Amino acid sequence: MRLARPFLRLTPAERRVWDAYPSGAWVDLRTGDAEADDPANGDGWGPERTIRAEVLSALLLGARQAEPGKTAGLRLAGAHVTGVLDVSDATLTGKLHLLNCNLPEGVSLTDATTAGVRFRGCEIERVRAARCTVNGLLEFDGSTIRSGVRLDNATVNGQFRLAGTRLSSPEGTQKASESVLQDVRRNLSEAEMRDRGLGQSQWALWAGGLTVEGGAFMRDMRVTGGMRIIGAKFNGGIYLQRSVIEATGPYAVQADFMESGAAEFSAGFTATGTVRMRNSRVHGVLSFDGATLKAPGRVLHLSHAQVEELILRPTSIEGEVNLAYSRIGVLLDSPSGYPDGVYLNGLTYEALRGGDWTVTDRLSWVAKDPYGYRPQPYEQLATWFRKIGHEPDARRVLLAKQRQRRHTLRPTGRIWGRLLDLVVGYGYRPWLAGLWVAVLLTTGTVVFSAVPPTQIDPDEVRSFQPLVYTLDLLVPVSVFEQRGAWEPVGWTQWLAWTLVASGWILATAMIAGAARVLRPSPSS
Repeated sequence: MRLARPFLRLTPAERRVWDAYPSGAWVDLRTGDAEADDPANGDGWGPERTIRAEVLSALLLGARQAEPGKTAGLRLAGAHVTGVLDVSDATLTGKLHLLNCNLPEGVSLTDATTAGVRFRGCEIERVRAARCTVNGLLEFDGSTIRSGVRLDNATVNGQFRLAGTRLSSPEGTQKASESVLQDVRRNLSEAEMRDRGLGQSQWALWAGGLTVEGGAFMRDMRVTGGMRIIGAKFNGGIYLQRSVIEATGPYAVQADFMESGAAEFSAGFTATGTVRMRNSRVHGVLSFDGATLKAPGRVLHLSHAQVEELILRPTSIEGEVNLAYSRIGVLLDSPSGYPDGVYLNGLTYEALRGGDWTVTDRLSWVAKDPYGYRPQPYEQLATWFRKIGHEPDARRVLLAKQRQRRHTLRPTGRIWGRLLDLVVGYGYRPWLAGLWVAVLLTTGTVVFSAVPPTQIDPDEVRSFQPLVYTLDLLVPVSVFEQRGAWEPVGWTQWLAWTLVASGWILATAMIAGAARVLRPSPSS
C-alpha cells in the first residue's frame, strides 16, 4: 500500500502501535513512575517512547484495516508524539484515545468527521478542530492545552468534556503583536484573519457556533484567557462548577446568542473579566450561586436574554450587572448581588425569590440603575407585589417611583410633586389627607373657641359653633352657611384664610391623587 511505504522503518514503539491498531488494543509506554510519566516532561522522553505523528495519522486514515470481528482504534498511553497529529478533512471510523501523551506540536481535526476522540491527561500545544463533526465523546479531561482550542462551528453528537483541564490562550506566533496585526489587516479580510488564527490571542476556547448534543462538562478548569462561545448550542447544558477563568482581554466568557438546556457558573466558579451572555437562551437554570465575579465596569452582561430560572447569589461580585430587557421566569437573588449597580429597564419576571429581601431592599435595587430613574422597573416590581397579594407593598413601590420621578421634573413640577407627596402621598397614602383635615379642624376649633368671630348681621339670630365654622372654612364650597355669617377678628383672620387655602389644596391634591391611582398602569 502506498500509505505504508514511508513507514518501512518503524521504531519499536511505532511498531507496537502499528500492530495494535487493527484490533484496537492499548499500547502503554509508561514506566509506572508518576514523575517520569508526567506528560509535562514529555520532551525529555527517549526514542523508546517517541512516535511520529504521521504514523498515527496514517493509521487513522486507513493504512491498516480492522481485524475480522474487531474494531480498529488508536489507544495509546505515555507517548511523545512529534509533529502535528493532522487528520483534517478526513472521515475516521476508528476511535482515537490518547492517555498521558505529550503532543508539543498540537492536533488538527479541522473539517474532519470522526468517531469518539479522547485526550485524557495529555500535554498538547494546540487543538484545531473547526467545523469538525464528532459522532461520540470529545474529551480533554485533565489535559493541559497551552495555546487554546478552536472548535468554531463544530458538532459534537455526544458529550464535550474539559473537566480538570488547564487551558491557555495562544502564545508565540499565534499571539501576534499589535504592530504585526496592523500590517496584516491591510492585506487580509476579517474572515481570512480568523482562518489563520490571527486576532484570537485573548481566547483560550474559540468555539462560536459549536453544537453539543450531550452535556458540556467543564468543571474544575483553569483557564488563562477567555472563552468565546457566541451562538453555541449546548442541548444537554454547560457545567463550569469550580472552574477559574482569568481573562487576558475584556471578556472571561463571551456567550452572546448561546442556547443551553442549563448553565452552571456556580459552586466556586471564578471569573476575572466580564461574563457576557447577551441574547442568550437558557431553557432551565442559569446559576451563579457561590460564584466569584470580578471585572472593571460591567461584570455580568445578561441583557435581552430569556432564562427559565436565574440564580444570582454569588459569594463575591465586583462590577455592574446588566439584566435590561431580559425575560426571566424565576429570579432568585440576594441584596448583596448588585454592589456596583444594576440595569433593570425592560426586565420582566414571573417570580422573585430570596428570603433575605425586604421591600426596602427591593426599592434600593430598582434605584441602582446607573442611567438614573426608569419607570418600568418600579411598575414591574409593583405588578409582582400585586400578583402575590401584597397591595400595600405595591403602593409603596409606586410611591417611591413618583418620588424618584420628581427629581427629573422642572422646578414647578418638583414643587407640585412635593405638595402632592406631603398631602396625599401622590394618592397612594390617602389617609394623609384625613390626618391634615383632623389637625386643621382641631386647631381651628380650639382657636375660634378662644377668640370667637363677630357676627356680620347682628339682627340675625344665630348661635356660633366653632367646629362647624372651621369645617365650613375647610370645605371649598360653603355647606353650613357659617362662613358668610361670621367674620374672624384680629390675627385669627390669617388662620381663617389658611384654612380656606388648605381646603382648596387638599381637595385638589385628593382629586389628582385619586386620578393617578385609578389610571391603569402601563404594566397592567
